[in-house]
Amino acid sequence: MVGCDVTQPLVEARGIRKVFRTGEEDLEVLKNIDLQVASGEVLAIMGTSGVGKSTLLHILGTLDRPTVGTLSIDAVDVLALGEADLANFRNRHIGFVFQFHHLLPEFTALENVVLPVMISGRDAAQAKDEAAELLCRVGLDRRLSHRPGELSGGECQRVAMVRALVMRPLIVLADEPSGNLDAATSAELHDLIGELAQTYNQAFVIMTHDQNLADRADRTGYIEAGLLHL
Repeated sequence: MVGCDVTQPLVEARGIRKVFRTGEEDLEVLKNIDLQVASGEVLAIMGTSGVGKSTLLHILGTLDRPTVGTLSIDAVDVLALGEADLANFRNRHIGFVFQFHHLLPEFTALENVVLPVMISGRDAAQAKDEAAELLCRVGLDRRLSHRPGELSGGECQRVAMVRALVMRPLIVLADEPSGNLDAATSAELHDLIGELAQTYNQAFVIMTHDQNLADRADRTGYIEAGLLHL
């Protein structure tokens, strides 16, 4: 992957702190984190379990709010948005991929991808065409009508990736996306992430334990003791 210029970042987080109240004590999980991510960049963030990777991902994805700090995405101060506007912004501009694909078992691969597009109110026929095109692009052209139980783990994860991409989000946030896959399938997923980032100029921020995935990213950061080192 080619390194990216972050002088005009797509995502800019400043002074992010997250404190959880545990009984009579405060637990500071994130400490004054600054982060910039450019369009088309793949950023991998590593760290042991419990250091705050998922907490940071949830904040960047506007699923949670920091105790202190600012966050702008595409020059929008997302933390200043009301809940309804924030949910709309999230649905339109942020995609999520998790370790466990969370596909709906009663629906086909194509239906799983189409659902979020249809929920957004876009034309159903157009949504189906776009979803099928993306699924074919990731090698699932013969699996469109298969349900998750009929797909391999790697195929399910590719469906989940397409589901995150079908709304053409500005940024895709992934939490251990290859953590449930074997080495060969993980390598395929890693290649796919790089290809998609370059093709669609979307930013990827990936929380991972996988050094092989981190090695393929444009940049790698490390969270330790609540601090992010880039």
